[in-house]
Amino acid sequence: MARNFGATSRLKKDYKTLKREPVPYVVTEPLEDNILEWHYVVQGPEDSPYHGGYYHGKLVFPDNFPFKPPEIQMFTPSGRFETNTAICLSMSSFHPESWNPSWTVGTILTGLLSFMMEDAAGAVGTVQSSEEEKKRMARQSLNYNLNNTQFVELFPETVSKIRQILSN
Repeated sequence: MARNFGATSRLKKDYKTLKREPVPYVVTEPLEDNILEWHYVVQGPEDSPYHGGYYHGKLVFPDNFPFKPPEIQMFTPSGRFETNTAICLSMSSFHPESWNPSWTVGTILTGLLSFMMEDAAGAVGTVQSSEEEKKRMARQSLNYNLNNTQFVELFPETVSKIRQILSN
C-alpha cells in the first residue's frame, strides 16, 4: 500500500498530541507496521451503562487523510455498535461530505465516545439494546478482550487493569 507523506506526518503529529493530552476514557495505538490503522480502547464512563467495560475498535485512515475521513469499527460487543462493521458517523468514511480536515484522531475518538453515550437509532453499524443488556456486555467485555490477541499485544496496561479487576 502506497503511503501518503501528508497522512503519515499528520498521524504522527496526532499521536504525539494524544500522548501529551489523552482523550478521557480512551487509549489508542497505531499499528507498528501501518500508521494508517489505529486501534483504540474505550473504558466505559462511570455514569453510563458501559461502566466497567472496555471496548476495542479500530480507525482505518485513507492514504489521503486528513482530506478524507477514516473508517471506524468496534470489535467488542457493546450493545451500541455492531461488531466488525463500519460505523456511520458524520466523521467517518460514510460521510466524506461532512468531514473537516482539521479534525484530529483525538477529535474523532471524542466524537465516537459521545455518540456511544447517545441512544440515537438508525445509523448504519449501530444497534439498540436495553440498559441491562449494555451492563451485561460491559461485564463480558473483560474476558472477551483478553481472548483477542491483538488487544493483548497492543494494550498491555489495559490488560493488566482487566486482569486485576477479574482477580478481585
